[in-house]
Amino acid sequence: MLYAVLCYDREDVVGAWTPEEDAAVMERLFTVQEKLAADGRIGPVARLLPTTAATTIRKGKEALVLDGPFAETKEQLLGFYLIECENLEAAVETAKDLARASGSAGSYELRPVDFFKDWGALPDATA
Repeated sequence: MLYAVLCYDREDVVGAWTPEEDAAVMERLFTVQEKLAADGRIGPVARLLPTTAATTIRKGKEALVLDGPFAETKEQLLGFYLIECENLEAAVETAKDLARASGSAGSYELRPVDFFKDWGALPDATA
C-alpha cells in the first residue's frame, strides 16, 4: 500500500538552522531515502518552501485566492514522502527511521494513499 508521509515541524526553528545544520539533516534523511530506494519503496519526495511563499484557494461558488496558508498551528507542513509499505506497522517503522534521522521536533503524519497517478511530466527539480 502507498502511504504519504507528511512532515510537520516548526518553520521558525527549521528556518533558523545554519546551512551546515540543514545540510547535515538532509544528509541523514537522504541515507534513509537511499535504503528505501534500494528496496523500490520510495516515490516522490518534496521539500516545500516556507508558508510565506504559500497561496491558499478557498473553495466555494467563487474561488477566493489568499496569501499564505492561514493555518492556526505551531507546526507547518514542510514536505512529504510517498512510500510503499506492506502495512501500517511497516509505514510507522519507516516514519520512525525518518524521525531519528531528522533529529528535530515536529511530527510525521501517515496517510494511506487511495489513488496515485504518475504523469511523469515534471522535470527533476534537483537537476
